[in-house]
Amino acid sequence: MNQSIDPRTLTNVITIDGPAGAGKSTLAKRIASELGYAFLDTGAMYRSATWWAIHNAVDMTDREALTESTRSIPLQMKNVDGSLIVQVDSIDVTREIRTPEIANAIKSLDGIPAVREKMVSLQRQIASQAPTVAEGRDMGTVVFPHAKAKIFLEASLEERTRRRARELEEKSIPFNIGELESEIHARDENDRNRAISPLKPADDALIIDTSTMTLDEAQVAIIAHVRKLS
Repeated sequence: MNQSIDPRTLTNVITIDGPAGAGKSTLAKRIASELGYAFLDTGAMYRSATWWAIHNAVDMTDREALTESTRSIPLQMKNVDGSLIVQVDSIDVTREIRTPEIANAIKSLDGIPAVREKMVSLQRQIASQAPTVAEGRDMGTVVFPHAKAKIFLEASLEERTRRRARELEEKSIPFNIGELESEIHARDENDRNRAISPLKPADDALIIDTSTMTLDEAQVAIIAHVRKLS
């Protein structure tokens, strides 16, 4: 597979960016299903790389070791009956990568230039195979700057914490609500202030605050925007 995809050729892409808990994954899956597009969960890729490093007892302060770990990750992602299944080295890590521990440790990897370079290359390779809805934090600004539609979702910290708590409860993953809010806030600060690919809307992105919106309402707004641009 081509290791260097020209991003200018990746125009049949819809990007959905935003902070943790804004609704990116759920809405991206819905939009992809409605339009018949592939769904690319880039957050799961970073979570998987973090899990792989921890699983192999990599020193999370050793940038070179983390880079090599990411480059070697045997990652497989597939959609089965509308659900994303993530495997690393044939191990199903779909549940494990969603824990607060993994979310809190991602910052050790996502600020390393070589790690992000590897991930961007993989993301572009995947999107070159089919029309794609890509969700993440730098999809519209860095990975797919020529996407045909760019969405940036926002929501209050309180609402995003409630949503993530419900998600963890549904998966029977234990958490402390105060610690969860602190972790989400810390992730926000890290994402927005990192030197490489900071979290921010693309200049041509549609910004949607989902704090008081239902998923159906947000989906209708996104689809209307995409169709207006098509």
